[in-house]
Parts: sequence; C-alpha cells; structure tokens
Amino acid sequence: MKFVYTDTSVVPPLIYAVMGTSREIAIGPVAVVSLLLSSMIQKVQDPLANPIAYRNFVLTATFFAGIFQASFGLFRLGFLIDILSHAAVVGFMAGAAIVIGLQQLKGLIGIPHFTNKTDAISVVKAVWNSLHHTWSPQNFILGCSFLCFILTTRYLGRKKRKLFWLPAIAPLVSVILSTLFVFLTRADKHGVKIVKHIDRGLNPSSVHQIQFHGQHVGEVAKIGFVAAIVALAEAIAVGRSFASIKGYRLDGNKEMVAMGFMNIVGSFTSCYVATGSFSRSAVNFRAGCESTVSNIVMAITVLISLEFFTRLLYYTPMAILASIIMSALPGLIDFNEFYNIWKVDKLDFLACIGAFFGVLFASVEIGLLVAVIFLSCCLTNKKSEPNLWN
Repeated sequence: MKFVYTDTSVVPPLIYAVMGTSREIAIGPVAVVSLLLSSMIQKVQDPLANPIAYRNFVLTATFFAGIFQASFGLFRLGFLIDILSHAAVVGFMAGAAIVIGLQQLKGLIGIPHFTNKTDAISVVKAVWNSLHHTWSPQNFILGCSFLCFILTTRYLGRKKRKLFWLPAIAPLVSVILSTLFVFLTRADKHGVKIVKHIDRGLNPSSVHQIQFHGQHVGEVAKIGFVAAIVALAEAIAVGRSFASIKGYRLDGNKEMVAMGFMNIVGSFTSCYVATGSFSRSAVNFRAGCESTVSNIVMAITVLISLEFFTRLLYYTPMAILASIIMSALPGLIDFNEFYNIWKVDKLDFLACIGAFFGVLFASVEIGLLVAVIFLSCCLTNKKSEPNLWN
C-alpha cells in the first residue's frame, strides 16, 4: 500500500511543523508502530484476502489514534503515557526490532510467500521452509552487499564526526546505485525482485474510507488506542532526549495535541499513524536544525519525488528496501540500557524482559500486556516516578 511509505511522510510533518514544539523531531512512519498496526489489524482482516478492507481498517485505526492523542493533550491526561515505563519501551523496541528484522528476510532472500504471523518462531519457520523450496540467491547477494555498505558508512559516521552526513545519504545512494544496476543488467529478468509500478503523486482523500460502522469498529478503536500510546511513548523518548541536550523543555500537552491532529488529518489523506522518528530526528540534530521547518523541507522533498521521480523507482530491487530497514534495527536494541535498568531496578528489568520476550515469542499485544502487568507490580512496591509531561 503506497500510503505506508509516501503520504505519511508528507502530510503529518506539515501539520506538526505548525503545531509541534520540538525543534529536532522528524515526523513520519516508524518501525515499531508499523509492526504494531500490521500485526494487530491482520488479525481482524487478512490483507491478502481483502486488501481494501485492510487499508480501511488501517485508516480507521489511525483516526482513532489521533482522537485519543489529541484528547490526552486537551484534557491534560499525560499521566496515561506512564502506562508504558521507559524499561517497558526499551524491551518492547528490542523485541520488535528482532521480529522486524526476521520479517525483512522475505525481501532480502526473495521469498514469494511468507507468513502473516509476527512471532519469531513462526517467522523463522517460514524462512526455513522457504530456503528448502523457493528463494533467490541473487536477491540475497545484492541486499547483503548494500547492507554492508550502509553499516560501514554508519560506522565511519560515528568514528569521524565530520562525516555525519555519510550515513544520512547512504540509503539514498544505495537505492540509486542498485536501481541503476538492475536497469543496466536487466537483473529483474534473472530472479531479482523489483518494486515495479508506483502511482504518481499523493493518494486521493480517504475520508470516506474510514469505517464507523460494522462489527469490527470496537476492535479497531482498541488498536487505535494502543497505537496512540506506543506512538506517544516513542515521541516522548525522542523529544526528551534532544530537548535535554539543547537545554529546553517540551510542552507535553501541546505535543500530544499536535500528534493527535496530524494523525486525524493523516487518516483523511491516506496516511497511517505517524510519530517522531529517532533515526530521522538524529539526522536533524546532527545537521544543526533549529526549528520545525526541517519537517516542511522533508515533506516538500518527498512530494517532489512522488511527482517527478516515481518512474525512476520502477527497477528498485526489493532486497535494497529490506536492507535499508534492517540497517536501522540495531539502533533499536540498546544493550547498555538493558544493563543500566538491571543495575538500577530489578523490577523494572523484569518489565523490560517481559515486554521483550512477549513481543518476540508471542505478539505485540502480549508484549504490551506483560509490560503493563509487570509495571503494575512495580507500582505496588515503590512510588511511581513523577510525570514530566504535566
């Protein structure tokens, strides 16, 4: 579905640029929320059996997520975000990163059919079965080559601060070079899977695709609530980190309202839940961005690309897109933070590990439920931390 990668990088950033208070946050789709929506909504509607109904449920969940987020801010309910502690978020993101990485093996090794389940055991089993039947070594070699290239540029960017721009442009360079390679060698005729046709420009209005009636509306609203909490938790982590470095304080309630309105408008314009992206925000910070204008620049750039360069992406190999996503996952697994949580508080560490294994071996919902249960146990043994958003 095109809106997953395109419209969500155009409309929400423009709304946030007007209403948001963080100078560094870059708005767009993020891996954790993407995994959350896909894993929960596909239990309501199979995306392969009825892709239109699946898309409508995604848009509906986005609308409800925006409503909940805006309500949190308008009614000063920021304390609800504490449902997910920092420890739980660390474990949740680590587990999600591993599952996302395993799912990207579909594109990396060219598997035509794959499981819809999100637990690690099901994904590994699907990969193992595919390796014995149908897979493409050409895709694997191409994807791994550029994955090594991206990781190398990231290492160089960390070692030499003057090269901070190198890892930022590495994914774009990878897409350009791999697309040229496939086009010139006609590798798509020899097993390399490509993106093929991409619609030009933005999608039309999706107002009439949002579902307010039917037997699944309540379940989709629940998914929207969970997505709202997770998206805000990630935005909080990103916003607090960079605000503390720059020495200013975010207005938590304004941030919630901004996130809410951008997702409400996004649901009307073929977008799904957007939030603050740590990787893109880090690029903003290192590039010296001082205001939300960076989101406007990003949105305009994506819009121009959609309008004029979609034909050039026809031969982009799927393995490259998988390698780009996989290259971003190590940053979601923070071993140092795991160790720090263990040293500071053993109960918080249990919440962290519970969320991690819940997501990894069960589902996103189970991981969140385990984290909340452990957090409740923690709160009965100690005073809860003060809410920094109110």
